[in-house]
Formats: sequence, C-alpha cells, structure tokens
Amino acid sequence: MNQEQSEQTLRTDLAAAYRLLALNGWSDQVFTHISVRLPSDEPAFLINEYGLRPEEVTASNLVPIDVNGRKLDDRFPEVNPAGFTIHSAIHMNRHDAVCVMHTHTLAGMAVAALEEGLLPLNQTNMTFYDRIAYYDYEGVPLDLEVRGRIVAALGDSKAMILRNHGLLTTGRSVAEAYFLMYYLNQACEIQLEAMKAGRTLIVPGRDACEFTARQLNDERYHLESVDLVWKAELRRLDRLDPSFRG
Repeated sequence: MNQEQSEQTLRTDLAAAYRLLALNGWSDQVFTHISVRLPSDEPAFLINEYGLRPEEVTASNLVPIDVNGRKLDDRFPEVNPAGFTIHSAIHMNRHDAVCVMHTHTLAGMAVAALEEGLLPLNQTNMTFYDRIAYYDYEGVPLDLEVRGRIVAALGDSKAMILRNHGLLTTGRSVAEAYFLMYYLNQACEIQLEAMKAGRTLIVPGRDACEFTARQLNDERYHLESVDLVWKAELRRLDRLDPSFRG
C-alpha cells in the first residue's frame, strides 16, 4: 500500500469515526475531536475543522496539521486549539497511538467527577481494570506546556479518564480507538446506572477482575473483536449515509 492510498484509508476511517460519534449521541456540538497520525516522516495528523459538527465531517475536509501547529495545507481553516494540545501531545510521544479519540459524553464526564473513578462492576468495566490512566484537571488545555503532563499521565495505557473533563482512548487504528471508546463509555454508563439504585455495589475481588481483564485484552480476541465491530459499523454508516467517504 503506497502512502497516498494509506492516507485516503485513514481519512475515510477518521471521517467514519466522527459520523459514528454523532450517531451514538457522543457529540458535544463542535467541541469533540478525534485525530489520526499521517504516514509521513515528520509527526503530523488529521483532525476536524473547528466549527464543524461531527456529522459534517468528510474524508476530504479533514485538516492536516503538524505537532507544531502548522497546517500542511493553507486551504484549510483552523482547528480546535485545546484539541490540538491534547492530540499533538500524544502523537508526538506515543508511536503506537495512530488514532486518539477524546469525548465529552455525559456518562464519561460524570465518572470523571467521581473520586473513585471507574469501578470494575461489570465484565465490560473489567476490560479497563488496572489499565486505565487518570489525568488531574488543570483547566482548558490551551497552554502547550501541559502536553508533557498529559503524556506522563497516560503512560503506556490505551485509555484515560481526564478528571472533571471526559474520556480519551488511543488505538493502533481508528477502529481500535473507536472500539475502546465505545466500551469505555458503556462502562461509565453501567456504573452510573448501578449507582442510581442506591444499593451496595458488588465489586469482585482483584483476582477475578484481573483474570477477566486478561481474557478481554487477549491480543487475538481483542483484534478480532475490533475488526468485526468496525466492519459492522462501516456497513451501518453506508446504509444510513455514505457521504462521509466524500
């Protein structure tokens, strides 16, 4: 696969992720962002144009930008400055993070405000058992000096809760970052629903949680699941509105 074909695939997948974000009810008007690293010698990535809703994003209107904030094509408008800070920080330092997805879902923001964070109340939640990072709130991330602290907080995790803010996932592909975000957000929803009952929560023991986490994170099982889900989601988009490919 040559570089041009590779970039087009990345553009199409990233546009699909934005459309799925809208379909799943994860949109925060124009303030949600997903990025994907470009196959270039210098660190650079694609992100949405600032001001577009997720359902307006297409493969062709994604903005290419380098980690210093320089747009690689002057025909494109600006990008979200806070989004640039978060995404550039990770793309600069995590080679495996081809895609970075950050959301402000209600469930994610609610769990991000809980002192205990995400609890292993269900096997979905256990996917992230001892495998999720936390970044303490410092305000809107507009200052580039916070990039080092964001990366340090993330470490080698693929998922992070930004306290008092929202959720973040990374993936070796757009498909993987989306898959992890889907189940991280679902884990937050499960926890909030359980807490609504006002009854004592059952938290399984460490051994059971860790065993389940290893099962769900088994490389072969995980990659097969990611692939099956992503293909199914692309079929859903193509049935509903294939304009994301344009």
